Amino acid sequence: MKNQPNQKQKTDANHVKQQNAASAMGQQNQAYGTEFGNETDAQHVKQQNAQSEARKAQASNNNNQQQQ
Repeated sequence: MKNQPNQKQKTDANHVKQQNAASAMGQQNQAYGTEFGNETDAQHVKQQNAQSEARKAQASNNNNQQQQ
């Protein structure tokens, strides 16, 4: 059976709406970025940031002492 050019395929709007609603329900429980957020150790990041800031402060103090 060949598709005849004059025949139009009909879309069941209610079926499409149901599929869209089901898809939206499935995505509702997933926040954007959570897959990466679960892999990040926030405490470790905070510790690294604190160490970095301490090194910056120490370098800044060393530069100020050398200039005097």
